[in-house]
Amino acid sequence: MGTDNESRNIVIIGGGLTGLSTAFYIKKSYQNKGIVPNITIVEASNRLGGKIESLHKDGFVIEKGPDSFLARKTAMIELAKELEIDHELVSMNPNAKKTYIVKDKKLHPMPAGLILGIPTQLSAFLSTGLISWPGKLRALMDFVLPRKKGTEDESLGAFISRRLGPEVLQNLTEPLLAGIYAGDTHHLSLKATFPQFGVMEQQHGSLIKGMSSGKKTPTPMETHTGTKRSMFLTFRQGLQSLIHALIHDLADTTVKLETKATTIHELESGYQVETDQGEMLPADDVVITTPAFAASSLLNPYIDVTVLDQINYVSVANVVLAFDKSDLQGLFDGSGFLVPRKEGLDITACTWTGVKWLHTSPEDKMLLRCYIGRSGQEQNVFLPDEELIALVRRDLKGLMNITAEPLFTEITRLPESMPQYPVGHVEKTAQLRTQLSARLPHVHITGAAFDGVGLPDCIRQGKELAEQMANQL
Repeated sequence: MGTDNESRNIVIIGGGLTGLSTAFYIKKSYQNKGIVPNITIVEASNRLGGKIESLHKDGFVIEKGPDSFLARKTAMIELAKELEIDHELVSMNPNAKKTYIVKDKKLHPMPAGLILGIPTQLSAFLSTGLISWPGKLRALMDFVLPRKKGTEDESLGAFISRRLGPEVLQNLTEPLLAGIYAGDTHHLSLKATFPQFGVMEQQHGSLIKGMSSGKKTPTPMETHTGTKRSMFLTFRQGLQSLIHALIHDLADTTVKLETKATTIHELESGYQVETDQGEMLPADDVVITTPAFAASSLLNPYIDVTVLDQINYVSVANVVLAFDKSDLQGLFDGSGFLVPRKEGLDITACTWTGVKWLHTSPEDKMLLRCYIGRSGQEQNVFLPDEELIALVRRDLKGLMNITAEPLFTEITRLPESMPQYPVGHVEKTAQLRTQLSARLPHVHITGAAFDGVGLPDCIRQGKELAEQMANQL
């Protein structure tokens, strides 16, 4: 194999960020080996890009899905450079570093030095009103508690409670970390979500010591575009810029929208992917980038898919409200606030988008983005628009005294969008892949269901898989 201009048929199931990134890197790595990839992307919805969708309205840039990405995970910056759109990257407003957490229905600033919800500046931690004195003393026991023996996985919630106590978990760590997964920390795998915490415990005997030592590592590099050091980055015209650039680069790829892959047929050489449109697509390689539940039905005839069925998905919604700045009193001196579960409010967090991302709003306007739904609290996501907006406005009134009528609202519901990695996820996923490559060589699974839910994680997984596939040729 690998003679000049040999061609290979590749069917990618799922046209979200993982699917598009995989296609981009397959094209690149196969061409480096002198092989022409004939790529077909099969996407059940009517558009490419998955959860990423940017809306331009009345001078606002509104994200209907994710709104930014972690700069320290560099796969997204690297892809932007390869697509020559890195000059479009923008950083957070450096004056919006402060984040608030709600306690007893009031906004409290998060203590300085909190890294992923772990306190690293003791003076700031000891003076915060978010934790009681018994809770602070319990957290300091992290310095003397023994390391855990053994390497088996545990839940993120069990780990934080064990090291820092339940109050730090409830009031600081959970609202921050669970927000990323919309999850319940007591059901999320430590190894699959924040493996560095376990490493810190083993290396330093203390989570606080370990996270403090990690502070010296440089924060995200300045990109040559002059974006300031910023924990998060996005694109000036919205994250969809990246999707448009990928689609442009993949212009010679066959795309089948509103088409669902229903069955993978094994042939003597290669495969056929059957669609609900009655087509049979020939494939030397098949890449499944869908959510776990969709991958499960495709693979069920061939392998044990219990692992896929154990990945639960949470439904969330976001409600964006635009205001005239002159109608809002109060302080917008940060990036927004987080709401712990025990506060019993309907919104789980609110980003002051117009402050955090200056490019998103006209100067005299303000954009707020409120989040609804998390594990065990998904019922509000599917309320009628008027009821959902009323809940959000009630919480905003109670917390920030916002009574003004919004200029407009935009609601986005994302049903079954947030995969929850159960305890043991990393090992079980590895076993699943071993089983799959033995039973169906050249059929691959990748994406947010497996190895990271963030946008850079999806790109990295697509790139790693493409390179692995090219090396197997």
